[in-house]
Amino acid sequence: MPRIVGVRVLEKYRLDLTFDDGTRGSVDLADLAGKGVFSEWNDPGAFARVRIGPSGELAWGDRIDLCPDALYLRVTGKKPEDLFPALRGQPSRA
Repeated sequence: MPRIVGVRVLEKYRLDLTFDDGTRGSVDLADLAGKGVFSEWNDPGAFARVRIGPSGELAWGDRIDLCPDALYLRVTGKKPEDLFPALRGQPSRA
């Protein structure tokens, strides 16, 4: 699965990400800002303290981390089935 190998903070809760397969693009996380644990980002400097964790995830302190797979999907516009072919043809569960 793709791992994040580079991150650059942009304006308004956006990040420029680089993945280990060479994919690069920006992701807008404004939809998360101010909600639940993401209220930590209300401090202007908190969002800028992003780091790459040991599994290629993005992390802010010890309370917030975001899965690299989910971020890859946001950057590329792909669907989960594109990354995980075993999901194709699986019945959906409500």
